[in-house]
Amino acid sequence: MSAPAASDRQTVVVTGASAGVGRAVAHAFARRGARVALLARDADALDDTAREVRRLGGEALPLVTDVSVFGAVDGAAWAVEERFGPIDVWVNNAMATVFSPIRSLQPHELRRVTEVTYLGTVHGTIAALRRMLPRDRGTIVQVGSALAFRGIPLQAAYCGAKHAMVGFTDSLRSELLHDGSKVRVSVVHLPAMDTPQFQWARTRFGRRPRPVGAIMAPERAADAVLDAARRAPRELWVGATTVQTILGQMVAPALMDRMMARMAYDAQIGDEPLPADYRDNLFAPVHGPHAVKGRFVHEESLSGRRLSGTMARGIIAGAGAALVAGLAFGAAALARR
Repeated sequence: MSAPAASDRQTVVVTGASAGVGRAVAHAFARRGARVALLARDADALDDTAREVRRLGGEALPLVTDVSVFGAVDGAAWAVEERFGPIDVWVNNAMATVFSPIRSLQPHELRRVTEVTYLGTVHGTIAALRRMLPRDRGTIVQVGSALAFRGIPLQAAYCGAKHAMVGFTDSLRSELLHDGSKVRVSVVHLPAMDTPQFQWARTRFGRRPRPVGAIMAPERAADAVLDAARRAPRELWVGATTVQTILGQMVAPALMDRMMARMAYDAQIGDEPLPADYRDNLFAPVHGPHAVKGRFVHEESLSGRRLSGTMARGIIAGAGAALVAGLAFGAAALARR
């Protein structure tokens, strides 16, 4: 297959592009010949990712950016359009977390997770809108999580930030519909991922944190983001555990409370002790080799199925309607008797 013409290449911005899902997303767009702007805090890791993007057939622009600072994000957007032209796709992926009981969570830690995970998404969205709205085109993809619907123990700061992202994006979507805008917004909700975050996340425990539930390879998440950028469904729920978690919260939230209390607390505390020189990346990047994958390759699930949120809700609504109809029929039969 011939390479795409320069005029056909998309200009894409990916935040959190130095490792994990963001790096995998950059690779996926590069394979399609895109011009990819890479935003993250670690200059060396961004340069590594940029080399990989070029090797895969894309163009790369690494931009050292702290997404918690709006001026930095807006400045990066300006630099992208100066170099590559109009931004076609903006992927908000940057995140931070702390593994800690709420009773031990410090206010400055909570603020930082919120600034990166929630406000980083808000900043990226506003920077993208400033360019896309006047042209009346472009796609914004938010990388969400099953934890945007169902909080779990030990990650209250992250769960709260992802919940906030959903509320913000719902408001944005309604405004775009009201204005008749052709700018598109899609959210990709992911399950537990095998990324390096578990090698540098802040933790209150003396052992390395680990994902809970079925673990997905970042490349599968990247495929979903690529699909969202192309089709712009309202939501994509990726992986069986994401569907189960979101629907379970919709149907039986009290039961989910008990399940999370029983199953999700200890499951996030791994067996491997923290090394004496362990450093976390909450306030500064951890320098050293960055990668797409983390330490759980042998545990990755082979399932990468995707389901639109609209379809999933339709299924549960249909099941609920069938249940109501069945109960009504049974009541009528009893009345006749």
